Amino acid sequence: MPDPTPTLDVLLPLDRAGERLAPEGDEARLSGLYAHPLPSSGRDAYVRANMVSTLDGSATGADHVSGSINNPADYRAFTVQRAWADVVLIGAGTARAERYRALSVPAGLASARAARGQRPGLELAVVTAFGELPEALFDSPQAPLIVTVADRPGLDDLRGRVGADRVIVAGTGRVDPAAVVTQLADRGLRRVLAEGGPHLLAELVARGVVDELCLTTSPLLVGGDAPRVLAGAPWLAPPVDAVPAHLLHADGTLLGRWLLSAPSGPPLGSQP
Repeated sequence: MPDPTPTLDVLLPLDRAGERLAPEGDEARLSGLYAHPLPSSGRDAYVRANMVSTLDGSATGADHVSGSINNPADYRAFTVQRAWADVVLIGAGTARAERYRALSVPAGLASARAARGQRPGLELAVVTAFGELPEALFDSPQAPLIVTVADRPGLDDLRGRVGADRVIVAGTGRVDPAAVVTQLADRGLRRVLAEGGPHLLAELVARGVVDELCLTTSPLLVGGDAPRVLAGAPWLAPPVDAVPAHLLHADGTLLGRWLLSAPSGPPLGSQP
């Protein structure tokens, strides 16, 4: 049985190869590897995406959720990434499938968050043009931020339910990923952690707003007709380059952090 909180071995960068990261209450050493920068000049926010994939490229298991293909090593890194973020950004489909609720930061990681001057609470932002929002999202004391479109039916009712200040309009007909990031940054939410799903991530990458991808490769084969971590978007041509910032290992699981370049042109098949 895998260790419930495994030690992570550093493979990259080479000058730290062989280092072993045992679990710590404050996760100081692991947190250093996952430091979430503020945006560089000319960028509204620094967007990190976090996804998991099987060896055969699936972003989910046969049950269509990522929970069946991740593991304790992934969860350890995932928890540290959330502690660095100002806001977690997801699509409504992911909120439904993965049963998202209000988010929190573990007590052991909260003091470092406060030292960085970040808000104690971690915001959740859910992107939905016309899709259904799960009722459970509204059960917490603070409703999530709802990112939607100007022509969404029932928009005024939605504002009345969660509060006008909790609704972000970012486009008409379809949500504009770049506008989403800008409006989150305008609220002081400049460290964005995008947790999927694959369709939302594909749109964010295609618009060039994702700065890095943290990708866990789980030692599983699932077969089936499953989505990749980018799904439903046109081909990126030329492809987006990625440079490894680090690569960790535990129990056959690989955890990579990849710095992305911006696309140099529109995706093939996209509308002008």
